[in-house]
Formats: sequence, C-alpha cells, structure tokens
Amino acid sequence: MAVLDKIVIANRGEIALRILRACHALGIKTVAVHSTVDRNLKHVAMADESVCIGPAPATDSYLNVPAIIAATEVTDAVAVHPGYGFLAENADFAERVEQSGFIFIGPRPETIRLMGDKVSAIKAMKDAGVPCVPGSDGPLPEDAQECLRIARQVGYPIIIKASAGGGGRGMRVVHTEAHLNTALQLTRQEAQTSFGDATVYLEKFLETPRHIEVQVVADQHGNAIHLGERDCSTQRRHQKVIEEAPAPGITQQQRDEIGSACVEACKRIGYRGAGTFEFLFDGGRFYFIEMNTRIQVEHPVTERITGVDLVREQILVAAGDTLSHRQEDIQIRGHAIECRINAEDPETFMPSPGLIEGFHAPGGPGIRMESHIYDGYRVPPNYDSLIGKIISHGEDRDMAIARLRVALDEMVLNGIKTNVPLHKWLLWDRGFLKGGFNIHYLEKRLEERQG
Repeated sequence: MAVLDKIVIANRGEIALRILRACHALGIKTVAVHSTVDRNLKHVAMADESVCIGPAPATDSYLNVPAIIAATEVTDAVAVHPGYGFLAENADFAERVEQSGFIFIGPRPETIRLMGDKVSAIKAMKDAGVPCVPGSDGPLPEDAQECLRIARQVGYPIIIKASAGGGGRGMRVVHTEAHLNTALQLTRQEAQTSFGDATVYLEKFLETPRHIEVQVVADQHGNAIHLGERDCSTQRRHQKVIEEAPAPGITQQQRDEIGSACVEACKRIGYRGAGTFEFLFDGGRFYFIEMNTRIQVEHPVTERITGVDLVREQILVAAGDTLSHRQEDIQIRGHAIECRINAEDPETFMPSPGLIEGFHAPGGPGIRMESHIYDGYRVPPNYDSLIGKIISHGEDRDMAIARLRVALDEMVLNGIKTNVPLHKWLLWDRGFLKGGFNIHYLEKRLEERQG
C-alpha cells in the first residue's frame, strides 16, 4: 500500500463524516475543506485539520477546484476523496488532482469521462456484453427525417435523453410521432442550458420498470467483484427515497448473471474503485442505463448484507492495494433497507432548513444511522436537503421493515420539518410491503393520497 498518510475530504455532510471515520480507522489523517456556513459541521470538528475554501454557494466552495487543490497543497495531503455529488464524477477535477501530483480516490479521469457520457457509456457496455435498452445506438443527428426513422425502428413510446444528463433532468418521453420534433428541440435546449452539451439520444421507453443497480469494486491490478444488487424503485421525481438490498424477487441465477456481466465490463474498461451499474428491470430482463463512478448514497445497505466496508476498499484500492475480497468470499446475509431523511415538508416536499432544537438518533439491533446533524445544528438552505440515513438490517425483509418502523418512531428531530412521516406511512403501505413494484409506484400512491 502506498503511504496515504493524509486525505482531503472534498465534500460535506454525512458522506464527509463517513469518509473521515474510514480514514481514522485506517490510521490516516484527514483534512476537512468547508464553506463559511459549514464551519460547524461535525466532521470539520473531528478532522485533524480544516480549511475554509469559500463562501456558502457551492460554486464558490465545494465546486471551487483551485481552492480544493490549494488546500491539498498547503496541508501536505497526498490524496483527495470526493464523496458523492459536487465534483465526484467530474473528470476534469480528477485530472487536475492527478496532474497536481495527488491521488484521486476514484476511477481514472478517462474512465469517468467514458462513463459520464451516456452515449459512449452505452457503446462501451454493449461492447462488453452488458444488456442495454434498444435505442439510437449513438447521438441523434440533426436531420429530422433520420430521427423519425430511428424512432419508428425503436418503436413508441420512446424517451429522449441528454448525453451529459443526470439527476432526472434532460429527458423527455414521446408517445407519438407528431410530438417527436418538438420534444427533440426542447430536450436539446435543456441539455445545452443544463449541461453545456446539446447532444441527445433516444431509447425505447419502458413504461413500468423497476430500478435495480449492481455494486462493484475493482483494483488497478485487473481484479473486480460485484456485491449483489439494490432495489431503488421507491422514487419521487427520479429521486430515490428508499433503497433496499437484495432486490425482492431477483433470483440467485439472475444476480450471478448480471453481476458477472458487470465484473467483466469493469475489467474491459480498466475500472478502478467503487462503482454502480444502474439498470431498468422489466419483464425479467436487465437494461443498462448508466454507471455511477463513485460511492452511492445507498452504499450502507450493501455493506450491511455483505460485511464489506466500501469506503475502506475505495481508499485501499487508491493506495495501490489489491481487493480485500474475492468473488467467492461475497455472501448475501439477510436484508437491509435505507430511508433517506430529508429536511423537507413531508406533504409539499419544500426544503425546511433551520435550527435543530432536539435530536436523538435511533438505535437497537440491526439499526445504523449515518448523519452529520446534532442538537443545536443549523441546517443551511444552500445545499441538498439530505440530513441523514437510517439503515435497518434483519434476517429477512419483514424483520428489516419491523426494525425500521421502530427506529423511525424512536428518532427525535425537532425544530425543522422532515420526511419521516412519509417513511412511516410507506412502511405500512400494502404495495411496499409486497415489494417488487415499479419506479412510478410512489408517485401514484402520493397522487391517490392527496386526491
């Protein structure tokens, strides 16, 4: 292992605290970079050193590449961990880190670039034998008649997507030929405005799929493994609300087949670090949609059912170590479910920043809470509303749900509104209890509840 004696944590909130804990368990010193409004974050207080990198707006702090590089230099750190969000999947940032003589704890810049572009990612996956959604097999041309021909060949409904898109933006469903040209123009405009790249492509629109993702980790010596799948179908406006592992109804044969395909793809593209292959699952078949070249918000559910510390693996792999586990070592034990706790109104979903005037974290058998908040902490209005995650684990799904209900009842969080009531309602919902529902289920249930 290379000597990673000091790591800069280029993030905030619960993931920054998670990275800090992994570093300290390995005996590695940490540097917390933070904005002016985040000086009171828990990981900033716990880090060996801290550096303020700018004012509250993310563009001036957590997205300020020169400031992060400068902080790494002045503290004599040797590596940067980007967490998730912000610069985690920014190939230019990873390149700047490496060009400055530091280690980027993640994939190589060229890999991030390859998989960050949806068109090139789909081509790479098809070449590697990973099943993909039928589509245009590349960027759509400017020629309207050619676009029309491609859409007819794929078959309606179709979905037009921005090549550089993500987070539910830059996509538009088209049900009839009459609406194709207008949808193309609007999606191209949105793609240019949001991502600086007007390139779009189209795919067959699967109307009632599930969202299943496969966790992988690979080292720079050609070794790669998968750690099973997660079901992330509980979504609202393309944003995940609850995640669980393993996915209900997925057989061991299906798990082995899609997992092996993902492992082979990792080897083929020379992947390094932790990553997630995201799929739509429809009619018993997997269809690749994108790869996240970073740690995921929902990584704890995989950690609970496999016993593998994914952040630790990220750090060791970046240091040049071989993987700590072989594929035959990975066994799925029990079931885990994660609730994302957001500072938002549970009815309107509007953000609810403010002062936390009372906080008690839940505990008990099988319960893990990942959060940076504490009694007296003020949730700022400047960033994502995620303030924590409660993860339950049990010998089966029913036990995991039962323990999660107890944990949500036990947690005290006063002073701001949160989506805890939504989670409590969901954990008694008949459709959720049955499992195996599609990505539109939650939004339809919310419409029914409000109607």
